[in-house]
Amino acid sequence: MVCIAAFIILCLVGVFVAFLSIFRRDIGKKYWAVFKKAWGCVWKKVRLQKCETNFKDDVKNTLLSKIVLKHPQWVKPLGIAIETSAILIVVLTIWSLVEAVKAILALWVFGTCNVSQPASCALGAEVCGIDATEPQNPIEWTGRWFSEWGEIFANIPDRFHDWKVEDYLVEPYSFVNKYQDGNELAMDIFDPGCSVCLQSYRNQKSSGFFDKYNTVLMVYAIQLPDGSYKFNNSDLIAKYMHAADMLDTDYAGKILDRLFTGVNDKGVIYQSVLMQSSSEEAEHILQAWLAEFGMDKKELEKLIEVAHSEEVVQIMQEVKTMVEDKIHAKGIPTLIYDGKKHNGLYKAD
Repeated sequence: MVCIAAFIILCLVGVFVAFLSIFRRDIGKKYWAVFKKAWGCVWKKVRLQKCETNFKDDVKNTLLSKIVLKHPQWVKPLGIAIETSAILIVVLTIWSLVEAVKAILALWVFGTCNVSQPASCALGAEVCGIDATEPQNPIEWTGRWFSEWGEIFANIPDRFHDWKVEDYLVEPYSFVNKYQDGNELAMDIFDPGCSVCLQSYRNQKSSGFFDKYNTVLMVYAIQLPDGSYKFNNSDLIAKYMHAADMLDTDYAGKILDRLFTGVNDKGVIYQSVLMQSSSEEAEHILQAWLAEFGMDKKELEKLIEVAHSEEVVQIMQEVKTMVEDKIHAKGIPTLIYDGKKHNGLYKAD
């Protein structure tokens, strides 16, 4: 283990030695000689051959040479400490490589390097993460670590899958704009309270995406492991939009557009207003919008009744199942168009 640990350390310091050798070639020559010896030892280990014991002794003797003269009684415990440190260095290096491979695969498959906490991955697309339950003990942590590997390998086929919007529709649904013959289908999965979804919607709108595609609105309120919702009032907004679709109206798209692009009389974005409101205040705002859109009192009363019905709760559950179990989304917004699944923020060309 000492020779392998030494090789790892030599690899890490090699960059600095290469720089120093520009000014002191003798340092580079000494380093290269030791590096070749370490590599030879590691290569023998890879081929299951016995390593040269003199290299191990050279390393230990170099580290202990000064201590032998002053404190000879420390040599044995320090020798054990060197062996233990070498094992730790090798184990940590292997662990780091495994984690790096896992992160790269997850990034390729899901668009995030962290399967359980997607938004925490700085390398992935901008998303509002659909987070898993935090493990409470080492056993749960170990189980989740292995389950994440299972999810990654199970979903690799998704990268080669021909994604068709028709396969993931949950009725009833509506389109952002009026359906146009000849335009291809697209699906926009979003959470009303997600700020990334807001920016993505604005990018799509400004770039003409909604004019090019018949875009299906699939409202999905992210539910936390404890059953609550990630964003305040997002489930209420989702219920009103589903109810509007059940009544075969175009009000769902109008609610979304007002939510993501409109501002109140103080210039505050409506999404922020509703996220900071109580459920009663938020519902009052939504009802006021619907009245402005042209809904009469009788229609509004019917929509309110439907929004709070078990049918809407069932639709929300069906959407949740579709998003998490069929599309395998780890964060939203998630878009489907041109035969592919696109994770995270839509960026206008």
